[in-house]
Amino acid sequence: MSKNENYYRRVDLPAGELHVFAKDELFEAMGARTLEMANNNLQIPDIRYMSYTPDAHVGVGTCIGTTAVWETERAFVSPSIVGSDIGCGMRVHVTNLKAEDLKDVKLRRKLVKAIEKRLPVENHARGYFSDIRLEDALRKGLHGLPGKYVPDAYTPRKATSLTHVECSRFRFDESWLDRIPEQLWHRSHRQLGTLGGGNHFVEIQAVDIDEGNRRIAEQWGLQDGQVIVMIHSGSRSWGGAVNQYCGSEVAKTMRLLGLGTADPKLAFAPLDSEAGQAYANLMYSALNFAVVNRHLIGYAIRDAFKDTLGAPFEMRTLYDLMHNYAWEERHGDASYFVHRKGATRSLPAGHPDNPAPYASTGHPALIPGSMGTSSYLMVGSPEGARNYYSICHGAGRVRSRNATKQLVTVDEFASSLRIGQDDEIVVNHKGLESIIDESPQAYKDVDQIIESVVGAGLATVVAKCRPMATVKGV
Repeated sequence: MSKNENYYRRVDLPAGELHVFAKDELFEAMGARTLEMANNNLQIPDIRYMSYTPDAHVGVGTCIGTTAVWETERAFVSPSIVGSDIGCGMRVHVTNLKAEDLKDVKLRRKLVKAIEKRLPVENHARGYFSDIRLEDALRKGLHGLPGKYVPDAYTPRKATSLTHVECSRFRFDESWLDRIPEQLWHRSHRQLGTLGGGNHFVEIQAVDIDEGNRRIAEQWGLQDGQVIVMIHSGSRSWGGAVNQYCGSEVAKTMRLLGLGTADPKLAFAPLDSEAGQAYANLMYSALNFAVVNRHLIGYAIRDAFKDTLGAPFEMRTLYDLMHNYAWEERHGDASYFVHRKGATRSLPAGHPDNPAPYASTGHPALIPGSMGTSSYLMVGSPEGARNYYSICHGAGRVRSRNATKQLVTVDEFASSLRIGQDDEIVVNHKGLESIIDESPQAYKDVDQIIESVVGAGLATVVAKCRPMATVKGV
């Protein structure tokens, strides 16, 4: 057994093989229900491969932390193995600030208030970008934005908004957009540039470079102590509209074809069926919405920094990627349709799917921790091919929201945020009880998650990012 095998196991289930990349402690904590859900997923016809990342935990129909793969010509598509928040993902911006510039806790509080003024955090709040046509964002992604919202688009040496992203425009058959009811268009338009609730956040962090990958960090433009901004959000109500319309269509197809498993919430259909095509095409429109949404959140945060600091300020895009989606990929000489639900694609240097700026290093894989804990910037390893280059997407919940509210006290939460100390992690909520279900105690130990990914040989750490201030949605 190689050292990497300590972080990998193949689980033989009645319906097929499940590949799990996790240290023993994390695997044992996953519980029987995760294996039951995997067995249901493995009953979908013609599935070629399925795996769990170390942060895997129970979801609706499919566990968060799943990678599922079909050969494209025989593919199925599953809204359950994409997740309800289509296109949910991460974005990181790099600033020209050092942590020392924000050492004053009063300044961090002022900055958080400035961000709140420009970034609606209430779940049903209206965004400030009413001059953007939703149709343009859905059809063209970042390329559908008015020029003023992509300020670096015409300065090639600094143009990171359109180049430093996993995909700036997802192309699809736009005629499917006509299937979404008019009232859902109106609601979705209002939500462009909004954060949303749950585990979505904006966090101001300070970078600590890993010595083993210092060369890559420097090529990415990172320095020790540098301030970065991490964003986590998705497709908001547009993704919900896609799920609402396509869910009933997929269910009809399943009944017609006699498809199903023991889990009635596990939805899937042949990719080449009408319901499968409806979902796939509308899913890509939601991916466009998600990347535009994160971009606009970054735009608002940039303005908040400028107004607060009153000094020259830069905030370029490091990278933007998804962890809830399905699309076609080439692995070797074959084409596969790959689903990732709560899983991050992490490509190594030289992989042809890397964006041009990251061809020689591999792209940044953005892995958030929980509130009060560190996040990570990683890069894929060639060995990641064994898992279709999928790694974790975060810490992963260890208990439900209700259980967290019952088990964790406000004092414990406050202690984890170092409230009242010089290095306090400033949050935008005066009453911590309103977001206690997002406390670190609700999540797995992110350091163990990262250890499993590195130990399995899937990716390596480029930088550890410690939190300084957090803006949460409600």
